[in-house]
Parts: sequence; C-alpha cells; structure tokens
Amino acid sequence: MLDQLNAVIEDASRDEHDQVLVLTGAGGAFCSGMDITSRRADNAGEVRPHHLVRMRELNRLIVNLHRMPKPTIAKVDGVAAGAGCNMALACDLVVASDRARFSEIFVRRGLCIDGGGSWLLPRLVGMQRAKELTFLGDFVEGERAERIGLVNRVVPVEELDTVVADLARRLLAGPPLAIRASKALLANSFSVAIEDALDAEAFAQSVCFTTDDTREAMVAFREKRDPKFVGR
Repeated sequence: MLDQLNAVIEDASRDEHDQVLVLTGAGGAFCSGMDITSRRADNAGEVRPHHLVRMRELNRLIVNLHRMPKPTIAKVDGVAAGAGCNMALACDLVVASDRARFSEIFVRRGLCIDGGGSWLLPRLVGMQRAKELTFLGDFVEGERAERIGLVNRVVPVEELDTVVADLARRLLAGPPLAIRASKALLANSFSVAIEDALDAEAFAQSVCFTTDDTREAMVAFREKRDPKFVGR
C-alpha cells in the first residue's frame, strides 16, 4: 500500500491535470497506522523486509506529501492513529468529521513516534502539547483536535464529503502557480532566516507578476468579476 500511495502522489505531482489531492480512508476510518503484528517471517517462511526498510518506505510517503507542489487535503473520518495520524497531518489542510479520533498511539505499543510526527507536531500544536500527545498516546476527539490546532475544521460526518469537495473546488479555482509558490515558501520557512525568507518571497513574487494569472486577476478586479485562472 505504501508503494501504491507513493506512486499515486508522485504521478499527481507531475500531472498538470491534477491540481488538488484529497487523501482519505475507507470503511469508516482514515488509517489505523502500520501493521505491527506481522513477524519477521510469515507462515510460508518468506522473510519480510527489515523494519528500517519499511520505515524508509513510510518516510518517502511523508516527504512526498510534504513536498508535493500542489495543495493536499486530508479528509478524516473515524480513527487516524500512529503513522496514519501523521499521514493526515502531513497534508496541507485537515478536515475531520465529528467522529474522527487522532492518536500518537506509538507509546502504547512500546514504540517511539514516527511518520514525521516529531517534526510535524511541534509546528502544529507547540512543543509542550506535542510531548503530551506523544508521551501519553491519548485519543483526541475532533472538537479538541480543532481547538489545539491539529485540524483546520471539524464538521458533522454527513457534511464531510460536501465540505471537502467545496474546499477542493475553491483551491481548483485559485491561481495554481501562486498557490504552489506560497506552499513552497511556507514549507521552507522553519529552516531559513527571515532575510532568506524575504529574498525567496521577492523572487517568487517577481515571477508571479509576469504570469497571465496575475494579469487576469488585475483585470478582473477592475471589471468587478471573479478571475479565471489557467496556471500560466
């Protein structure tokens, strides 16, 4: 499944017809995390990949989500636990149903945090809250998840599909090049000095000013209508 997910995300990153990625689960859950019940060899004697190999496959997925140039939305219904929780948090926006539950459940299994949680959590909820979630492994219900900054919004389960579809449509209607530039600037913001961030902004903005989309936005503003962006 990790290989399949990586292939889909990498294809969507390259395909200009794909502008927004929505990641979700099936069967009333988002993702319960990695399967840790499998032994090193199955009943047929086939040796399974070493844990480090599996971890690097997961890491590739998290990096692909984080570095994907186009906006991503996690649509979370039900449980998002362990690596599944951090897979959701690696998306740009997280929309959860009112029955969603999040947990950094690793500690309950005698494991340390993974799936990028050590990097994502402090940036989303602060270091003290990140330690609480990691050390205790408690489940966080949707309303509290929104309150502490784990998710962008929580909606009734019967409205989840509609809300996410509307959000995706709004992103699709936006200027693709400008959104991608802003995403890259934000993704790199914690690893650069403010002077470097300002230089990167200035360069990206100077490119935006040369695009057809920016010219269309200016004309639409004068004509008091919604702009029609084409991504060039």
